[in-house]
Amino acid sequence: MRRRIGYLAFALTACLLLSACLGRPARVSDPRLNADATTVTLTIASNAIAGGKNSSIAKWLTDYVIPRFTELEKAKGVTVALSFQGSGADDGTYQQKQILQLRTGGGGDILDIDGTDVGNFAQSWLIKPLAEVVGADAVAGWDGWGQIQPSVRQLDQFHGQDYGIPKGTDGRVLFYNKQLFARAGLPADWQPHSWDDILTAATALAKLPGVTPIQLDGGTAMAETTTINGFLPLLAGAGALIFADGKWQGDTAAMRSALGFYQQIVARHLTDPNLDLEAQGRDRSFASFAAGTIGIYPESDYLWRSILAPGVGTDPMPNRDSAIGYALIPAMRPGAGVGGQDFLTFSGGAVWLVNPNTDYPQQAWALLSFMSSAAAMEAYERDYLGASQLMPRTDVNDALLARDPLMNYIARNALPHTYFRPSEGAYARVSALIQQATADVISGRSPDTAAATYSHKLADIVGRDNVVDN
Repeated sequence: MRRRIGYLAFALTACLLLSACLGRPARVSDPRLNADATTVTLTIASNAIAGGKNSSIAKWLTDYVIPRFTELEKAKGVTVALSFQGSGADDGTYQQKQILQLRTGGGGDILDIDGTDVGNFAQSWLIKPLAEVVGADAVAGWDGWGQIQPSVRQLDQFHGQDYGIPKGTDGRVLFYNKQLFARAGLPADWQPHSWDDILTAATALAKLPGVTPIQLDGGTAMAETTTINGFLPLLAGAGALIFADGKWQGDTAAMRSALGFYQQIVARHLTDPNLDLEAQGRDRSFASFAAGTIGIYPESDYLWRSILAPGVGTDPMPNRDSAIGYALIPAMRPGAGVGGQDFLTFSGGAVWLVNPNTDYPQQAWALLSFMSSAAAMEAYERDYLGASQLMPRTDVNDALLARDPLMNYIARNALPHTYFRPSEGAYARVSALIQQATADVISGRSPDTAAATYSHKLADIVGRDNVVDN
């Protein structure tokens, strides 16, 4: 993740330099360009390759999407030469390639980017709102929007406009060890309603020998997981988003409260600070949770499906389904979360886009709509992924996740209350400041001092007028 942030900063700098030298792309979007063509050439680009990185995506595109879509278009009298441009590069290298291709008028007609890059690409004039590329009526008329919750639709939006369609997502909850809870006299169906409830449970767990009550990602060694798994849900639970209404949270009451939670668990010896501060702390914390020596762990569904999954996880738990419980992340106190919410979460994910350079915007939109249909998404998860994953469509989640209690729980209970990291260009640097602020608190500095230092450095990045302090 730290390497990706470095690549991101480099790539965006290069992009901005190119923007300054070359200006905006010359092409003016014409949604009706070649709309009546009967012979069409389209490409789908993704950082996926059969037998390698993201192999399931590559196989789904080549074995399902391409033949099915070309057959559907043939029935309409349109011959489509549809191909897949795959890659197996590291994320930073692939992103640089995307930037250069988009800047020079190339790239796949359909391509995917991380949701946190939507704003970066938009502000660098690399992508345009869907309504400009394929037409407002076409976008508004897609029947799939009704199956994507407004909370999840944030993933593809920037400044209130849709730039694509969400490709997939995730969600964060509080995982906990039921066996440790039973030994500590805590309920098996635990659901905290405030931060105090979490601290109360952690205090009870602290009485068990050899048990770390709670692992909360923090510090710089945990990199981006500190921000999205630990800090941002706490900040939202204290009533604020890191970026809203054009302003960044600086030295605010919500910021100090979120940092204060880190201080409390460290001061009360409810966590192991070394797990946050050492280079391999994340891997070691996963192994400890799987071994039953960590009681509570705020994490995404990645922990469930990739770490603890029986037989296939990196730290498999044969008794995962019976031994591990999960609960929604509560606000600081009931009603104190953003928008007066009692519970909330954060999600990540990627977005499929229509390239504004396409020669066939209507046909590309038809392709993206097909790829984002319930049938296509169900086929991907059922026949190619081979595992449960949160999809952006509620109908697909309802159809496929019933067999997986955790994934179904997140889809039904957490996603309606989710938020996403801002896709502003400054986010990567702001996130690094957040990581340092939590590291400072874990190492003994006060939340007030850490928040003040953070706000000062934040102003150097985004400008004092764009920082809220209170």
